[in-house]
Amino acid sequence: MPTTTQLVIKGLSRPGVLAQVTQVLGEAKVNIKAFSAPEVTGPGKLRLLVADLEGARAALRAAKIKFIEETALLLSLENKPGALKEVADLLTKARINIKCGYCTPSREGKRAIVVLTVSNTAKALTILQDQSLDEF
Repeated sequence: MPTTTQLVIKGLSRPGVLAQVTQVLGEAKVNIKAFSAPEVTGPGKLRLLVADLEGARAALRAAKIKFIEETALLLSLENKPGALKEVADLLTKARINIKCGYCTPSREGKRAIVVLTVSNTAKALTILQDQSLDEF
């Protein structure tokens, strides 16, 4: 199962933040493959998976948009009730905390692509090796 680098932009939840980030990345021709922007009041985090990590880094730095990077797991699960529960149960038994997660169905709808950040990536990779996603 691969991991990926997720860009995290921290800041106040206010109008225009997503518009600014997407404009900067769009002008740099960086495709956003997935994002998470949970509802918050006050400080929040915008998480992004991009097709061109180096291009995104350069564009965000040039626009003076501060970001950090996180390692995230990419899982491919059956798109059926209970699939995510199985993963959560495995991580719980291993005492691995899920810090962040979001998902999207695959194009054909039979699989769900799940992005997770966890407290122990190496251990989670071992436990979830059967949920591999070769390419995203």
